[in-house]
Amino acid sequence: MSAEIQYLHRYEGRMETEKVFGAGWLKFIYDNPLGILPLWVAIKRGWFSRWYGRKMSHPESRLKIPGFIREYEIDEAEFAKPAESFSCFNDFFSRKLKPGARPVCKGADKVAFPADGRHLGFHDLSLVSSIFVKGQRFDLPSLFGSAELAQPYEQGSIVMSRLCPVDYHRFHFPVSGLANETKLINGPLYSVNPIALRKNISIFWQNKRYLSFIDSPETGRVAQFLVGATCVGSVSLSAKLPREVSKGEEFGYFSFGGSSVLTLFEKNRVALCDDLLECSSKGIELYARVGDEMGTVPSK
Repeated sequence: MSAEIQYLHRYEGRMETEKVFGAGWLKFIYDNPLGILPLWVAIKRGWFSRWYGRKMSHPESRLKIPGFIREYEIDEAEFAKPAESFSCFNDFFSRKLKPGARPVCKGADKVAFPADGRHLGFHDLSLVSSIFVKGQRFDLPSLFGSAELAQPYEQGSIVMSRLCPVDYHRFHFPVSGLANETKLINGPLYSVNPIALRKNISIFWQNKRYLSFIDSPETGRVAQFLVGATCVGSVSLSAKLPREVSKGEEFGYFSFGGSSVLTLFEKNRVALCDDLLECSSKGIELYARVGDEMGTVPSK
């Protein structure tokens, strides 16, 4: 299997090849029989992510920042504070952006992407399995940790937002409404890179994750999962819940690593954008930024 990952850039209108952080070891771990030993012994375990998190929080780790910015062509003009002022790599990784750097789509009938990243979207959850390993079913009850909680979303829509290490790593609310307290569902920390996911889609409902519901007059009860991954043992929540939240408002942030946000809607509550659906039907991710339009509320 090739480690090369291509996606459609919404704003440039062209296919681009992702610069994968750690591509070599990802291919070894998930595409080589010899990789199973380090995967089970260390990489998926919480202690590995905690150890790496401490390493990225050490003051010396700030020396990695200039090279990382150059290698992955990250736009420093968006940073809320100068790159040289970050105290460690994790401080840089979970950076805030300047006001206005991520405009939020206007209108109560518009739904926003919850994070910068590469996205897959499906109007019907039953279509998700078709782009992963044949024969694997998307196990909604396992994702929710409850068949009762999962039931309203069985024929609903889903958007899977994958954040790479090079992305802005704060996640936001996709709609306005009453956000409920966040529930932790514990698990290991596999990679959420496509190299890993195409081998095993069950990573989504095995990994450590947080679940919150947002009750919105326009979109019904929206489920939002914050899925940890290798080296992302730490999910920090900025918003104190339960309370009313606004679309585009910051929810929290991930520490160093790759990660995912899953957003689920009940049946017929949202019409996802055409470019998102078209790309996803071909197994191609769409790059889009947080706050940009992800879908609309169908007119009644």
